[in-house]
Amino acid sequence: MRSSLTNNYKLNLIQWYPGHIAKAEKNLKEQLSRVDVVLEVRDARIPLATHHPQMSEWVGSKTRILVLNRVDMITPQVRSLWVDWFKTQKEVPYFTNAQQGQGVAAISKAAQAAGVELNQRRRDRGMLPRPVRAVVIGFPNVGKSALINRLLGRRVVESAARPGVTRSLRWVRISEQLELLDAPGVIPAKLQNQDAALKLAICDDIGQASYDNQLVASAFVDLVNELQATAPDLLPQLPLQTRYELDSTNYTGESYLHALAEHRYKGDVERAARQLLTDFRKGLLGTIPLELPVN
Repeated sequence: MRSSLTNNYKLNLIQWYPGHIAKAEKNLKEQLSRVDVVLEVRDARIPLATHHPQMSEWVGSKTRILVLNRVDMITPQVRSLWVDWFKTQKEVPYFTNAQQGQGVAAISKAAQAAGVELNQRRRDRGMLPRPVRAVVIGFPNVGKSALINRLLGRRVVESAARPGVTRSLRWVRISEQLELLDAPGVIPAKLQNQDAALKLAICDDIGQASYDNQLVASAFVDLVNELQATAPDLLPQLPLQTRYELDSTNYTGESYLHALAEHRYKGDVERAARQLLTDFRKGLLGTIPLELPVN
């Protein structure tokens, strides 16, 4: 599904590359030579928008495990569509809900399986086996720290629902077989694809300083309307009407936001925008994917 959200808003404004991210990326590149396996974590609602364009360069010849987190925020049907699509790309995605621990054991097994191969090569060269070293890479706030905490079985990495909590790189011993490098969220230095940038903003996978809530909430409504028109069976029936008792289908995103403000928030458009985004991010509007596989 292709959308042209930015055409509606002439929005070329979402750029966010704070200093700590630039520094973390430099440190990450220095550490990558010590890493055997890359766990690439993406947001299951926007698996394409949360793919970092430099990922293949960082991975090189290492084993890469693709993790689509927040599987609880899409339907089983959408999950199946992505499984089929990634198969055409010769990739196998692992779906997780890191907050609840769903799917995490399979990630650990996949990383350790890569280690078996690594240590066989070490033995063949007369070297002692060692734990496999894995790194978790992804955009801010896609659930990397929650995944590490689940892999560990205890909370050692600060995890919060705001981008940029992890500021430094650190190695964490998961087991005798596995060590993990927790890296801060990385984003491209320039967000060339503004449709993707809007989706990152809607999902809160990028810093709030980079966007205007009202523009992003309006774009979200347009996207929901587009999905309702093109793939109604893949999202809840009239999710905005169900939540706010105001149907969005006859409105543009911007006009709906103003109507919603009048209807529920005493005309406060900013409050309406914030509430819409918060409700989506908390799953209160139901399971709404913002991307579907492109045929």
